[in-house]
Amino acid sequence: MNRILVTGGAGFIVSHLCERLLARGDEVLCVDNFFTSRRQNILHLFDHPMFEFMRHDITWPLYVEVDQIYNLACPASPIHYQFDPVQTTKTNVHGAINMLGLAKRLKVRILQASTSEVYGDPTEHPQKEGYWGNVNPIGPRACYDEGKRCAETLFFDYHRQHKLQIRVIRIFNTFGPRMHPDDGRVVSNFILQALRNEPVTIYGSGNQTRAFCYVDDLVTGMIAMMDQEDLVGPVNLGNPGEYSIKELALMIRELSGSSSEIVYRPLPQDDPVRRQPDISLAKEKLGWEPKVPIREGLSRTIDYFRRTLTETP
Repeated sequence: MNRILVTGGAGFIVSHLCERLLARGDEVLCVDNFFTSRRQNILHLFDHPMFEFMRHDITWPLYVEVDQIYNLACPASPIHYQFDPVQTTKTNVHGAINMLGLAKRLKVRILQASTSEVYGDPTEHPQKEGYWGNVNPIGPRACYDEGKRCAETLFFDYHRQHKLQIRVIRIFNTFGPRMHPDDGRVVSNFILQALRNEPVTIYGSGNQTRAFCYVDDLVTGMIAMMDQEDLVGPVNLGNPGEYSIKELALMIRELSGSSSEIVYRPLPQDDPVRRQPDISLAKEKLGWEPKVPIREGLSRTIDYFRRTLTETP
């Protein structure tokens, strides 16, 4: 049994990670400041004897005793991370420094949740870990994209300079239950619009592509990466199945039984045209690849949002 610190623990993805770690017998210290996450994501864990919650902003140092650290604290959707871009950069950079400092003091392994956004609007397709990216360093998305890139730099510098045990993953588009309904991400947007029979809004032509990974698969990959002994990373974690945004909209409309029309709006600045992970490294070194088909994952997510809408007063 390990005592594991999980930052950003009340977030969509990370709440599932907390559940999985508890299920295998670990003790979980969940840290979050509720800037974009929600208490209801972890409310069901508060009575678990191995779960502890601490409200804390990781841009400030944290002094605790743990055996492993998963660093996932950061707003992850453009609506949220552009709301306070300076704070987003601080969370990525100061937060990484504080968590790395803690890991160094405790001499424990630390995993950084980086992102496919480090590849920017890629000129290489699909994206391998060796690709350096095509990122606008001064655009409206830079607080997140460049913040995550800088965090990776810090992790590898601590690894080289202090021999710190690091693990770095690059997460591609992930979806599933507990997504924030107002985070502006394409899956939650489409599902809510479809369930409300509102127009499903596509930004751009709809021909731009993404690869969508169900949250349970991602968590499995994350834990596999943390627990293996020799791979530092970075490692892509995502579903290599590539879908156009229009295909996704039509699939969600069908699965939700919606009569929504599809409408088109201009594409936001710096929005990548194509995004697809090459997961050869994860397959080879972690024995990991996604198992949940996109239609099954979407059906589970639609059911979650349907319940959420029913419960909302």
